[in-house]
Amino acid sequence: MGTNFSHGANFATIASTIQSNTTFFQYGYTPISLDIQYAQFSNFLKRAQIIRQKGGVFKDMFPEEYKFSSALYTFDIGQNDLTAGYDINMSTEQVKAYVPDVISEFITTIKNVYDLGGRAFWIHNTGPVGCLTYTMDTQAQVDKHGCVAPFNDVSQYFNRKLKEAIVQLREELHSAAITYVDIYSVKYTLITQSEKLGFGVPFLVCCGHGGKYNFNSAMRCGSTEIVNGTEIVIAKSCEDPSSLVNWDGVHFTEAANRWIYNEIVDGAYSDPPVPLKMACHRKDDSQFYL
Repeated sequence: MGTNFSHGANFATIASTIQSNTTFFQYGYTPISLDIQYAQFSNFLKRAQIIRQKGGVFKDMFPEEYKFSSALYTFDIGQNDLTAGYDINMSTEQVKAYVPDVISEFITTIKNVYDLGGRAFWIHNTGPVGCLTYTMDTQAQVDKHGCVAPFNDVSQYFNRKLKEAIVQLREELHSAAITYVDIYSVKYTLITQSEKLGFGVPFLVCCGHGGKYNFNSAMRCGSTEIVNGTEIVIAKSCEDPSSLVNWDGVHFTEAANRWIYNEIVDGAYSDPPVPLKMACHRKDDSQFYL
């Protein structure tokens, strides 16, 4: 399609899960789960070299083969696996029960990328889903900051299991540089200190309609209504999205995401505590693998 992939590629899709479970699709979750994204990456790696060999205008739009080993592979996924369980009326304990299987699939994908030459990984844990406005429609048990406590408990459980799995993964993949980024902590800080940071009420939705925080699950961002025979958007953006943390009840605003990036880029929330620009390096026996 003429896209320039020489700087990298993004295989993420909206509402994707780690689990390849068709049960969730009817609730609005994408069928393009992590295993499908991996398959697309694998095809991209192979086809990129075929296209480059053909030469012509497209040659320089695809990365050379060696770049796949020096690239940084980033993962930010898992949140939808947790909320999906609640969407089909599972209890918190039932959701926790399938977390080990979710983590196992996650780790398998990372290993598969490693087998194809990937050596540097920047892995986010999952954020505090109980602090997202859309979860507040279903739960009443909140913490002192107004977040749904059971949802956050599940998020923290997922993160503990993910970190344990990554520690083990480092033992298995000796040539890999694996950075674990504590997104939960930085997002929770943003939400609990949003007013001090100039973002106002953390649960107030910029793009929405109705409800306590300008959010109605039946009228989400972009929803329309017929008025005097004309279709108009009733759930539309606020005047200044940069003044809020929450964009649509589910996702953060661009300004909030920029703040999060600025907090994590120097390695302050990373294990090991390396800045993003050094995440492609692994020190081992006085040598760096790039």
